[in-house]
Amino acid sequence: MTTASADKFPDRRTRRRTLSLCGSAHFLHDGLTDGVYVMLPLWAEAFGLNLTQVGLLKTVLSAALAGFQLPAGFLAERIGAARVLMLGTVIGGLGYLLAGTAGGFIGLIGALAITGIGASVQHPLSSAIVARAYREGGRRAALGIYNFTGDLGKMMVPTSIAFGAGVIGWRTSSMLYGVITMVGGIAIWLLLSRIGAAAAPAEIRSDVPANGTKGWGIHEPRGFWLLTATSILDTGTRYAFLPFLPFLLIEKGAAVENVGFALALVFTGGAVGKFACGLLAERIGIIRTVVITEAATGCGILALLVLPLSWSLALLPFIGIALNGTSSVLYGTVAEFVDENRQARAFGLFYTMGLSSGTVTPLVFGAIGDAAGVSTALAIVAFLAFAVIAICPFLGPRIAPTGSATPSS
Repeated sequence: MTTASADKFPDRRTRRRTLSLCGSAHFLHDGLTDGVYVMLPLWAEAFGLNLTQVGLLKTVLSAALAGFQLPAGFLAERIGAARVLMLGTVIGGLGYLLAGTAGGFIGLIGALAITGIGASVQHPLSSAIVARAYREGGRRAALGIYNFTGDLGKMMVPTSIAFGAGVIGWRTSSMLYGVITMVGGIAIWLLLSRIGAAAAPAEIRSDVPANGTKGWGIHEPRGFWLLTATSILDTGTRYAFLPFLPFLLIEKGAAVENVGFALALVFTGGAVGKFACGLLAERIGIIRTVVITEAATGCGILALLVLPLSWSLALLPFIGIALNGTSSVLYGTVAEFVDENRQARAFGLFYTMGLSSGTVTPLVFGAIGDAAGVSTALAIVAFLAFAVIAICPFLGPRIAPTGSATPSS
């Protein structure tokens, strides 16, 4: 049941602690999901996989991520967000442990399915925890910082795994990060529990809706679904580009061991993009920002196909800025279409729909890559980014100039 403390606004210190802990979870979980991009070419080399099989591995991970977002939100309403977050983090780490012991393609599929199930809990729950903690003010800035911590995980973990693979082997490197994640998940749970219910993880119970909120709590359905459609195309672009970028760079002459550095360049740009695009959205508006980032993403990918390796590496941070910039703007807008008492499940729905495209595109573009080459597959990905722009004229009227959702009509 709800408590009085759960209804109070958390103090400044509690909010900061909550944001720090959720950010730590984001770091670990994005490390799990994006560390895979370094492992894909290593697995392909170790087990003789083609691009379709590589795409299928990413599809399995994405499908597990998408399929368990909503159950994570519902389970959190029953037993508490902090507890579900801990369980998911431990399960995700277990997946990496199993990947380190895999003997082939089937073993990797099982390990990635487990990793995806565990990692699925983080985005909807941590986003809802942070959004609820800052419901008194500063929500968009807090979510921006939260997203940035995920980008730190994207930057540091793939590079560390790649370095570890060169020193102690990919199996030991994978298992080591799995252990680190499991221990981290337990520590985050203990610290969230110490903060208490007023910390904004405030467990939202579905059987006691506040303020009469029922169902999904989406008070502006048209805006929410247009935002979701934009996320579907944006996520599809990102999930189709990143798995096959290492293979393009290898074709240009990059060593497999250097792929981690190349991905770090992309994710470093992505981290900058979280802040830069947030500031840009404040100045020129959300829709104009999305148009700029998606156009830059498509043009950047096309340029990458014709540039030599050295110039390609120099371009990667700028592609990262555009590639990840859109998502931060979209995520920061979700809460404005949804009642705060249903944000865990609404964020879960939003992430599920976005990740659904990330489930399909790696397999589709892997098959295209096998049939027509990596360059052809990525050229088509570029036009997927351009397709996002077509939705913007319809989404624009649903968002107020300040970034808040317009009232439902």
